Amino acid sequence: MDKLTQIRLLSLKSIFNSFPLIEPAFLDDLVSHLSKVKYYTKIKGIKRIIGPNREDYDITSWVLIWGMDFERRIYQFLLQKTKSKNKDSQAALVALAPPELGKLFAEYKEKAILRTFSLLNNPSKMKFVIVLLPKGKSIAEEQQLLKASTSDLDKLKFINTLKEMPNIKGEWFPSFDPRCPVCNGMMTELKDYKLGLKKLICPQCGYEKKK
Repeated sequence: MDKLTQIRLLSLKSIFNSFPLIEPAFLDDLVSHLSKVKYYTKIKGIKRIIGPNREDYDITSWVLIWGMDFERRIYQFLLQKTKSKNKDSQAALVALAPPELGKLFAEYKEKAILRTFSLLNNPSKMKFVIVLLPKGKSIAEEQQLLKASTSDLDKLKFINTLKEMPNIKGEWFPSFDPRCPVCNGMMTELKDYKLGLKKLICPQCGYEKKK
């Protein structure tokens, strides 16, 4: 299994009344740089998004922007794409890091958003920008699948165990009656009243055997 890196982010709900929306123009410019600038890259690497109350989110709509400028300042922004059939959809700015960036946003609000996001889209100012996208199923989904698979395996083992038990055909207690040498069916005992002898008969094929 690949080694995962955990990133702790500050929710912007602690700074703004609602999550700020990032306009499509910024995202369009960023996508353009990804195809033209070699140190602007995208990687499928998001495996889990955990909320402040330890709740797991569906990872399919999340994007993490991770950059560093030439002054070696780090920028980390978590965005959630809004559900829209339109190509030019917005994205909600949900969280950020490091803490120093949170202080800047708390003081300058929307001006800080405009300044930092303009910086991210300026290749001459940035040392690198990485856009992290969802990768496959989330860890939470994989754990659920693993639990389901383990449960199914346990059920299969139990069924196979039952198949080895003598009561699988409805015989709650194993029978020790002799079996028919012809069809292997259970033989039952009959009494010949004329001769006073007992004999065994197979109800399946009619084979008889005197005791």
